[in-house]
Amino acid sequence: MSKILFVMTGADHWTLADGTKHPTGFWAEEAVAPYEAFKAAGHEVVVATPGGVVPPLDKASLAPQFNGGEEGAQKIADALASISELQHPIKLEDVDLDDYAAVFYPGGHGPMEDLAVDATSGKLLVDTLASGKPLGVVCHAPAALLAATLADGGNAFAGYRLTGFSNAEETQGGLAAGAKWLLQDRLVEIGADYQEGEPWVPNVVVDRNLVTGQNPASSGPLAAELLKKLG
Repeated sequence: MSKILFVMTGADHWTLADGTKHPTGFWAEEAVAPYEAFKAAGHEVVVATPGGVVPPLDKASLAPQFNGGEEGAQKIADALASISELQHPIKLEDVDLDDYAAVFYPGGHGPMEDLAVDATSGKLLVDTLASGKPLGVVCHAPAALLAATLADGGNAFAGYRLTGFSNAEETQGGLAAGAKWLLQDRLVEIGADYQEGEPWVPNVVVDRNLVTGQNPASSGPLAAELLKKLG
């Protein structure tokens, strides 16, 4: 049984352009679907956050409209409650990549606030990419890639085919107009080959050891691709 590292946000808000703090955190489905897939395949999951804080949940992600109705919302809430690892994270600063077979970043708007500018996470991403170990990043979590700076000042993910939450999805979700920046724009700016799929439809892009997913619906399919890489 190998260990898979979940790197998660410690931020419970996303600061908008006007200074408003939009309540957020991690998105439930993006943690639950991969967690269940990895555990079913016999792997152990370890959660790490900046400072070792308990990752805050974006409460909106438990709303019935995002989970196929009341029954789906209750199911995902129950699943979250059963993931004890979420309540006992280790400090991101203490992570030793050698201990893990793969690394996975769930999204939610939280990573836009903290992981996007977290140098410790950025170095872990650079090292994971270089190691050849499977690296999965979904939805808004590719914001963390912005901090993956190389010694020459370039970004480790320049030239990689990848995806993440699109401008169209941010617009349809109602937050684009108030945002300081949009994820798709920034991924293009660092030199990534951004692959845009239809809004809200699963879109998983694989390039070398990097597996990215565009939106919450991509979480399960992304986990399946990571498991294939783990063999």
